[in-house]
Amino acid sequence: MLGIMRKYKQSIVIKVVFGIIVLSFIGTIFLVWGKGDGGLTPSSYAVKVDRTKISYEEFQRTYYRLRDIYAQIYGPALTPEVEKQLNLKKQALDSLIDAALVRSAAKEMDIKVSKDDVQKAVAAIPAFQKNGAFNSEQYFQVLKANRITPKEFEASQKDELMVKKAQDQIKAKVQVTDDAARQLFRKKNDRISLQFASYSPEEVKGEIKLSDQELTDFLAKNQNDFKTPEQISVSFVLADPAKVAGNLEVTEADIQSWYQKHIDRYQGKGGILPLAEVKEQVKADARRFHAGQKAYELAAASLNKHKAAGDLAAIARELGGAVNETPLFTGQSPAPALAGEKEVLSRAFLLKQNELGGPVETPKGIYILKLKERKAAEVPPLAQIRAKVEDKAKAVRAVELAKKKAEEAQAKLAKGDTKGLALQETGSFGFDAKGNVPVAGTSPELMEAAFTLTDKAAAPQNPIKVGNRWIAVRLKERTELNAAAFPTEKEKIKQELLPVKQEEELQKWLKELRAKAKIDINPALKDT
Repeated sequence: MLGIMRKYKQSIVIKVVFGIIVLSFIGTIFLVWGKGDGGLTPSSYAVKVDRTKISYEEFQRTYYRLRDIYAQIYGPALTPEVEKQLNLKKQALDSLIDAALVRSAAKEMDIKVSKDDVQKAVAAIPAFQKNGAFNSEQYFQVLKANRITPKEFEASQKDELMVKKAQDQIKAKVQVTDDAARQLFRKKNDRISLQFASYSPEEVKGEIKLSDQELTDFLAKNQNDFKTPEQISVSFVLADPAKVAGNLEVTEADIQSWYQKHIDRYQGKGGILPLAEVKEQVKADARRFHAGQKAYELAAASLNKHKAAGDLAAIARELGGAVNETPLFTGQSPAPALAGEKEVLSRAFLLKQNELGGPVETPKGIYILKLKERKAAEVPPLAQIRAKVEDKAKAVRAVELAKKKAEEAQAKLAKGDTKGLALQETGSFGFDAKGNVPVAGTSPELMEAAFTLTDKAAAPQNPIKVGNRWIAVRLKERTELNAAAFPTEKEKIKQELLPVKQEEELQKWLKELRAKAKIDINPALKDT
């Protein structure tokens, strides 16, 4: 299901079907605000299509109804990851843009929708029916429950009927020719065999020789791929709160207060344990907490006292700790002594040379930091990273060379010239919708292209990429089967092809409408 929906999610048919459902689907989530589109309010515009302004409110309403529809289709399978793959927000935005374009086009086509048309459409919606018939009382109740007036809802229905009538006019122009029907018939019935030459980057990589100048140019154009990360080294003091705070006394009031504030920590099988049973544990927890507070205050005071002088040694003496030092390290590969200390590392990389930073409290203790050295990110000289640059440059050049060789081979095969080509053969096979071409690999594109080939046009114009390889191909043999059955199958095939051709025509029409329109998407939604 996911594969099908992803394949056709750009389809105008899918969009309009969802558009009609979205505008007539009653009983779903109606208005929900503030789900991550920062700065947008219901009155903000989501998109402007020529003179039509679509509000953020309308976008949110469409998105959440669309999501609810998918939730009914997928159930628990509609995870955040699946929703991200489906890109529901973009689908909602695109459907609104397309609907606005089609409504505008419908007006230019002088399409009319009567009150009778709207009434019939409303009466046909199951949410407004009882026992299979329209019920006006239920109609008003459902709209009221969803905070929609009959005037607003019927206006939306009128718009969608205009869209449908405009579509119908475009679709009415479509006819399926005998040739198109015959082509589909042959695709379903014929068997073919191919000759092909395959070129992969790995196979041609050994042919590539690069000069020093070419490597220098490649490095200059791709510096970010070879930069060494920023490195720092720090000195630090790790203070033990228990040692810094000393023999801290905890009063009965402290124990009672801690127990009351953290009572959920002290549970047994029968529920909350009375203080008398856990008093020693409560006392230890309270002492640990207050020691941490006191130690942090002492560390902060010591830091402020010696910050101007940058005297980490003096801080270590006052806190009863030692000065530790690290070698140079990166954010991705921290020094072993600081491994796992994310907050400490984050603060360390913000420090300036010889600057003190902290205190930073972690489960290990309280850190005071000093930046010893910072080594900026840099691109090493070519001499130091020549092998790495050469390998990457060859990989890029190999892709270009594999494609070029395939293009040259395809040009030869188009002329019937097989000289010098290492050809492979697929053997005879029939059409497979998944694109499993024997020997050559899996490629729906190659499969579709192969079944358009004939004796007169035995090779496509361009090679086809299959996985990481480029394939130049030529028809070796095509066997026509069941040819006598075509006259009796022709009309059935035309009916099968008609919605496909109508879809193609609708897509073409919509693309033309988009090309002519001025579409302004709110910048806050551009990454949607």
